[in-house]
Amino acid sequence: MNFDGIDHLELYVGDLDAAAELFCAGFGFRVTCRSVPESGQPHGRESLLLEQGRILLVLTRPGSDTDEAADFLAVHGDGIKDVAFRTPDAVAAFEEAVRRGASVVHAPRLYEGPHGRLVRATVASPVGDLVHSFIQRETPVADFWPGRFPLRDVPTASTPLVAVDHLALCLLPGSLQETVDAYARLLGFHESHEENVETRYGGMTSKVVQDASGRVCFAMMAPMPGKRPGQIDHFLANHRGAGVQHLAFLSEDILAAVDLLRARRVPLLDSPRGYHDALPARVGTLAEDLSALRAGHVLVDREGETGYLLQVFTRSVHDRGTLFFELIQRKQAHGFGTANIRALYQSVEQEMMRQERPAAECG
Repeated sequence: MNFDGIDHLELYVGDLDAAAELFCAGFGFRVTCRSVPESGQPHGRESLLLEQGRILLVLTRPGSDTDEAADFLAVHGDGIKDVAFRTPDAVAAFEEAVRRGASVVHAPRLYEGPHGRLVRATVASPVGDLVHSFIQRETPVADFWPGRFPLRDVPTASTPLVAVDHLALCLLPGSLQETVDAYARLLGFHESHEENVETRYGGMTSKVVQDASGRVCFAMMAPMPGKRPGQIDHFLANHRGAGVQHLAFLSEDILAAVDLLRARRVPLLDSPRGYHDALPARVGTLAEDLSALRAGHVLVDREGETGYLLQVFTRSVHDRGTLFFELIQRKQAHGFGTANIRALYQSVEQEMMRQERPAAECG
């Protein structure tokens, strides 16, 4: 199972232009092309391709009530449907995944155009309604999907967000280990990290799986048994099942990216009270100014003697309060902010209680 990283992410959305506005006005993405009407997309779907750095997002609106995409939206609301992997041989990857027990969603199909060809096949993920497509590209960079999208002008300017770093998946209680095992069995992923977090109110168990190249990474979380319902339970209830809780974008200058997102009114999650007061003793000397990290609510985790990473999270603007986003900058660090998982969990708990308090006071 040889993957060259994440090719693109496809999100099903109810309002195509409104969803694009969120990513473009808020995060600085650019719409580079729209699917052509005669492309043969099922049920008359319409899609937009959004780009920033090496990040490719496909936003798809269902074309009819009988469309499977409409069923997804009715259950989950707007959300990530397909995490597509780039591979040198989509047919071989598909056949190997099916041989290992993966469920077929779409058999390999060839898309040809005047400039090249693309092979795509899709299998079901072990997580909810998520799927994984295998994408084999034999096209120039400007030709994203022969026959479905026109040629585009590829952005070349420097951007605050450069790549997809990882995705976080919320799982049903008791399903964490079986999901980790399923990704290992079906797609050849391996477990790289484990963390259990317990707070005053809630808790979670978490494991990270990656492909052999390390370019595809899923952080998986499940509620801790016997604890008060928390952020993961909130996601599972409102999403109505397991799925992608947040998407992490890699940045090469997180402080500049945070300033830009704030100027664009992207709602960022506050760090826990007192977090930055304790930061110097925990992580030591940093290249960044502590006051700038505090003002941006940027979290820091030390990894070894020289490496560390910086993280900041958005509040969810999803109408169900589910999907949100992370920005991460890596400085010789390969982990996922183990020391910050608890801080994130506390921050989300604080936000949930802040949102619940007015309703309780009115009641």
